[in-house]
Amino acid sequence: MIREMTLGQYYKTDSVLHILDPRVKLAGTMIFVISLFLPKSIPSLILATFFLAVIIRVSKVPFAMVRRGIRPLLFIICFSAVVNLFCTKGHILVQLGPLDITREGIILSAYLVIRLVYLIMGSSIMTFTTTPNQLTDGLDKALHFLNRFGIPVHELAMMMSIALRFIPILTEELDKIMKAQMSRGADFESGNIFQKAKKLLPLLVPLFISAIRRASDLALAMDARCYNGGKGRTKLKPLVYERRDYVAYGILLLYLVAMIICSFAIGKFI
Repeated sequence: MIREMTLGQYYKTDSVLHILDPRVKLAGTMIFVISLFLPKSIPSLILATFFLAVIIRVSKVPFAMVRRGIRPLLFIICFSAVVNLFCTKGHILVQLGPLDITREGIILSAYLVIRLVYLIMGSSIMTFTTTPNQLTDGLDKALHFLNRFGIPVHELAMMMSIALRFIPILTEELDKIMKAQMSRGADFESGNIFQKAKKLLPLLVPLFISAIRRASDLALAMDARCYNGGKGRTKLKPLVYERRDYVAYGILLLYLVAMIICSFAIGKFI
């Protein structure tokens, strides 16, 4: 499961999404996430599925890699589905002692699973097609107006970029620690889910030590290079919108309008 973590990874290839302005991809991810929380209807679900399939195809990121990011969160998805399945009131189909399975619960659970899966896949596409540096520049540029209200946008964007950069590094470090423990006779595969979780606790101490050491080295390196925040900094490659970026904004606007129409005006609500 450690190797399945894809958040923060960048997939280098030549695609239209890779060369788009990072502000466009940030806005697109936000619009897609918002569209998933619109009122539930079959046409809106079909439209979201089609849009996500097109985006994955255009990105040229292998679908297996996009799908792989779902596995680490599979337990949370299944747990949420089970809770909604048994806690939703409505027309009872099956009774299991004190628990009831209703038609509305099945529909709500199915829609919740699809929405969470799409949310993970859509967010993964942004990190697959955007480097941490581009993501930092995009956030800094898009939210620059917040500096007038005393919000340190550059520092916050830098923190998020560093966090994303550390995710694959720490997962690789955790994988190395697990292999070292397994070579000494540790068993992380047998037992139920609670026993497996208990066996992972001894891995946290060396992982935290490694993370603190890396953070300290990074802080010293930034201090040695006289980093003092975003004030007065210039960009080697400033972000400038091009024609393709405006076309992408237009497509996102059309998608959002179509999702609103499908959610509120077309089809029977789920």
